[in-house]
Amino acid sequence: MATLRIEHPVRDFDAWKQAFDGDPIGRERSGVSRYRVFRGIDEPDYVMIDLEFGTPTEAEAMLESLRGLWQGVAGSIISDPKARIVETVETVDY
Repeated sequence: MATLRIEHPVRDFDAWKQAFDGDPIGRERSGVSRYRVFRGIDEPDYVMIDLEFGTPTEAEAMLESLRGLWQGVAGSIISDPKARIVETVETVDY
């Protein structure tokens, strides 16, 4: 499993969430099996998103698509997006 972890400030969380929910690049169609959206408790206009994929190749393709999307919205909805592809090494539930 590979996770594409994204984080960036947003100008307006509700506007960003509406754009995210519109799914302009097709998460499911691109191989996302699960996603989680996080928001800073002390910084509510800072979001983190985990997109989970079956393979690193799917995550890499999504990251390339996102880079294209970000060029069109940088400064208006989001700013300074950061992303990396990570793998789960261990999960423990208590």
